[in-house]
Amino acid sequence: MRKIILTALNTLMLVSIAAVAFAADGGVSSGFGLAAAGIALGIALGIGVAAAGGSMGQGNAIKAACEGTARNPDASGKISQSLILGLAFIESLVIYALLVALILLFVKM
Repeated sequence: MRKIILTALNTLMLVSIAAVAFAADGGVSSGFGLAAAGIALGIALGIGVAAAGGSMGQGNAIKAACEGTARNPDASGKISQSLILGLAFIESLVIYALLVALILLFVKM
């Protein structure tokens, strides 16, 4: 239940920040307007959440691989291959978040 509530609150927060970021009518005039500030805040939060989630996922994967190797040293080759593949998938999600942040930075500002 707690996970559902936290997910709902995070979604609500991100949707409210996006509404502020894209609320500009026309282009951003001289200065650092509210829309540009919202976009900068959204970029910072997006990269921070992606990096935190990716690092927690990678930490859990490495922990599980170490425990699996400790329990069954003969399977260390298969565990290592699966670990490297899983870490690559996790890191690709963080890189996608970085690309989205860069697109927001250069298209809207």
